[in-house]
Formats: sequence, structure tokens, C-alpha cells
Amino acid sequence: MPQPYSPAAGDVAGQVTLTAKLAAPFTLGGVNRRTLTLLVALVPILAFGVLASVVVVPYVSLGPGPTFNTLGEVDGKQVVEIEGADVYPTSGHLNMTTVSQRDQLTLGQAMALWLSGREQLVPRDLVYPPDMTREEVKEANTTDFRNSERSAEYAALHYLDFPMAVTVETVNDDGPSAGKLKDGDAIDGVNGKPVATLDEFQALLEDTKPGDTVVLDYRRKDGPPGVATITLGKHPEGDHGYLGIGVLDAPWAPFSVDFHLANIGGPSAGLMFSLAVVDKLTTGDLNGGEFVAGSGTISGDGKVGSIGGITHKTQSAREAGATIFLVPADNCEEAKTAPQDGLELVKVDTLAQTVDALKTLSAGGERPHC
Repeated sequence: MPQPYSPAAGDVAGQVTLTAKLAAPFTLGGVNRRTLTLLVALVPILAFGVLASVVVVPYVSLGPGPTFNTLGEVDGKQVVEIEGADVYPTSGHLNMTTVSQRDQLTLGQAMALWLSGREQLVPRDLVYPPDMTREEVKEANTTDFRNSERSAEYAALHYLDFPMAVTVETVNDDGPSAGKLKDGDAIDGVNGKPVATLDEFQALLEDTKPGDTVVLDYRRKDGPPGVATITLGKHPEGDHGYLGIGVLDAPWAPFSVDFHLANIGGPSAGLMFSLAVVDKLTTGDLNGGEFVAGSGTISGDGKVGSIGGITHKTQSAREAGATIFLVPADNCEEAKTAPQDGLELVKVDTLAQTVDALKTLSAGGERPHC
């Protein structure tokens, strides 16, 4: 056993020797104890790192998505294109807003997104219901978006006082009317009898049977009025004849409105699409020189409905430079919980009321606020 060492006062060599002895490593089986301790401590850290990089969590992140100016262009095409009518020049911004979505997150990715403060983690089942596949959810969102485009057109035409008509909304590819009628046709008569409403149209068809021939008078957006002679098929839900079309009462105009925005899902672009149609078909700028953004569903008669992710959308609008944000009335309380930083929240509940609110931007009037 080594003996304790007590150096004499001022014995420099002795001090050095003592220091060397105290610093000498203690070994166990040839492995430095400190190294072993470090390795043991690193094991759970390394294990967590591996888990964080490979384990997928049952959450989806939601955050601010891109905005699109409905008065502008995307990929060389106008977002809202009107053909067959006089279109007035527009300027500035009427931006629709979106929510970004990330799925199949690893534990590490989820933690990083949550810590960023920009993303919200929600249970995956809320976005992808267990009884639907990912593809089915995507298809449903795409359908909602297409329906919002149609509703946006109808709402704008309704606001602009275009007359109602029995309007063809869909034509079944394998139905009796395929190749004879088109989406957007207005039906004015059945077998020489005029029809002005959906109820009148359906009443005349209820007196038919499969194999009967009907003659339909119609108007077409991109052509002259026409006549279609159609042999009825068997109706899947009744004994009367079957045209194979979907029709509804809707405002009709002799020009076409098309929307060119891909890879967007859901119905919340309806309000901003309607405003773009109105802006292009009327004089002046609805935005009054302001950078206007917003969100909201819309029905064919112009009712604005609530949407999801309002706080993410106001954030994306602020970051894009918006000064005015159009908020569906039912979303106002939630919208006020997010930082506003100079973003004015304007409460809207119908298309007509929204247009009136925007007119105050240049007139200097008072707007309804959240």
C-alpha cells in the first residue's frame, strides 16, 4: 500500500508528486471509470434519439399555410378566370388563406414543430377519421373545394342580380344525357312546356317512364340556345324516367367562370372566390387600396359560414402583409385570441354585407369588427 505523503513547506517537487498521484486514473478491468459512466449516461440519450427519429406519433400538425391572391395568377393562369363577359381591371389583393398540414410525424419532428410555437398538434383521428383511408379524406377535401368554387360563382351571380334558372350541375358520364347536355346549361322547357323552377321541372319528369323521349330547351354559356332530344333510362330510385343529370335552382349568366388553383382542399375559399368574381364584374377595386385577406365558406345565396384554423390563417395573412382580414362571424371570438399586430379583423356574415364593409375602405366609413 502506498503511504500518505506530506510534503514539507516549500517543497515544490513534493507538491508536483502529490498532484500526480491524486490525478492518476482509477481503472476497472482496463476501462476508465469516467468513460464508463459517460457511456452509461449516453445510452438512454442515444435510445431516445433513435426513437425520436423512427417512431411515428398519432398526431398531425397544423400551422400557417400559403396565401393566394384571387385577383392574381398562379402558374401563368388567372386564379379566377371569366370568359364571355366584360371584365373590369382589378388591382391589389383579395387573398384566400390556407392551413398547412403535416402527417406521419416522427416523435422528434412533432416535438420540434410544437416547440417552434407556429404549429398546433392535434390527434390524427380528427383529421383522418378511422373509418376513412387517407385517399378518401383527400378526395372528400377535393370535392369540398370544387363545391366551394361552384357555390362561390352562384353567390356572386346572385349578388349581381342574375336571374334564376333550372341549372345543370352535373351530367353522368354513362347517363342518357351524356353528350347532349353540359354542366352549366340552363333548362327552359320540357316537351314544349316552360319551366322556371326545379319543382316545375321535376313535376314534368314524374309523369314520364323509362323509354320515353323528352325534348329539352336549353341555354348554353359558350354557345347559342339549343334543343336536346333524350330517351329516358330507368331511374334508380323510382318508376319515372331518368335523365342522368343533377339540377338545381341557381342564378344563371351567359358567361363562364373558372377557378385555377390546384392542390387545395376544403370549402373555406368560397368567400374570397366570390369577392374576386364580383370585383372583376364591377367597376372600382373592392379592396380600397388595402391588402385584404380572409376566409369563409359560402352558400349559393351568399351566406358566409365558419371555417377551421382561423388563428393559423390570420397569422399567414399578417406574414404576407395583409392589413384587413375578413372573419366569419362565428369565428370572431377565436380569431381574437391570436396576435393581431396591426391586422384589422372585420366581421362578415353574408357576401352583400362583406362587399358593403369593403366599400368603406375607400369611403372612410365604419366597418363591423370582431
